[in-house]
Amino acid sequence: MDCLFCRIMRGELPAKKIYDDQDIFVFEDIRPQAPTHVLIVPKKHIEGLDKASAEDAEIIGKCHLVAAQIARDRDIEDGYRTVYNVGPGAGQSVFHLHLHLLGGRPLGWPPG
Repeated sequence: MDCLFCRIMRGELPAKKIYDDQDIFVFEDIRPQAPTHVLIVPKKHIEGLDKASAEDAEIIGKCHLVAAQIARDRDIEDGYRTVYNVGPGAGQSVFHLHLHLLGGRPLGWPPG
């Protein structure tokens, strides 16, 4: 598969790896929007949240638990955000499901 994130996970493209297990790969965003901005990517290729099925619920939940652990590790528990961009209109540019974890600075509302 020629997916950018699949290629990163296979080691074909460089990335600053943060976490890696049998289900999930996490790396630093190349255009960070906060001091902590990592991408939490399931190893199973799912195009986006809108393409996920009930069988993907466990891995989607695990992405959030990994995000919480990284937030604890980086001492940003006083405020962080997790975001799935779904579709081009929301800013999704890589069509492999990925959760953004942002923190380390005040995050305004509404976002965007």
